[in-house]
Amino acid sequence: MFTLYRTTLAMCCLAAALPLGAQAADAEQAQTAAEAAAPAPTPRAPLLERSQDDARALERQVPKAEQQMLQANGESFLALWKPANDSDPKGALIIVPGAGESADWPTTVGPLRRGFPDVGWGTLSLSLPDRLAERPQARVDAKPAPAAAAEKAQGESAPAKDTPADANANVAQATAPETDAAESTDAVEADEHTAEEDVERIFARLDAAVAYAQQQKARSIVMLGSGSGAYWAARYLSEKQPPQVQKLVMVAAQTPARVEHDLLSLAPTLKVPTADLYYATRTQDRLAAQQRLQASKREKDSQYRQLSLIAMPGNKAAEQEQLLRRVRGWLTPKDE
Repeated sequence: MFTLYRTTLAMCCLAAALPLGAQAADAEQAQTAAEAAAPAPTPRAPLLERSQDDARALERQVPKAEQQMLQANGESFLALWKPANDSDPKGALIIVPGAGESADWPTTVGPLRRGFPDVGWGTLSLSLPDRLAERPQARVDAKPAPAAAAEKAQGESAPAKDTPADANANVAQATAPETDAAESTDAVEADEHTAEEDVERIFARLDAAVAYAQQQKARSIVMLGSGSGAYWAARYLSEKQPPQVQKLVMVAAQTPARVEHDLLSLAPTLKVPTADLYYATRTQDRLAAQQRLQASKREKDSQYRQLSLIAMPGNKAAEQEQLLRRVRGWLTPKDE
């Protein structure tokens, strides 16, 4: 009798366990079928670059007569052109904004582009592209909805597997060095490729700006860079050495992150007359400018010069007027 009881009990337990196994198998089959049937995830359209958003805003704010759509490397980009208010213009000033600045930025860029036409210079203010590492990327859904639902159903119905706690850790530890080395190599190659694309895109825009200034019959072309824009202008003149550009002006110059060369190695070695304007009241700017000046003294026949500015936090209009006078004074010697 006791044996019959044990047999009956075992059969009941087996019958109770069968539905769980069947549910797990059904869930696994459902997940496999859903993954096979689900279409590949479609990337969402990438967001506009910050510089593209800025350009669209300027198209609504700046008079149409000042807007010029230039072509560079297969891309269109906005530039703002103001001809000189003079029957005999002195030349064209190409203004290169820094990171986060637009072609009509209220500090340095905008005041100079509007002010210089009144002293005999046409101005062409550019919009630079975002660097690729900083651009918004296309977003992809991690899992299609059917696959995610099937996975959730399996997680709720399938019993947990008994896996030793240190098993996965041992596998991860065994494969980690190879994985880390591969990822590190890929990251370096990706950074180098990205840096090359950044330089190519920015140089193409500077080429287009020089070509446009030539079309305006400018007898002299000067580049003026603000912030990191000074770096890109200096590097462009160092590497390409376009004969059409006679001078460079750098205002509050900065070296961007993740670049091959810095301003300390570029600015003092340029083959064109270079004015480096820095704010003496800003400690970091003053120390960086001092290093560039010392480097220039080690170069024979250096055409590098420095001009100091005074920051006026309470009077931005006077600060910008000071900047315009200093740049104008350097561009136009007293004997002219």
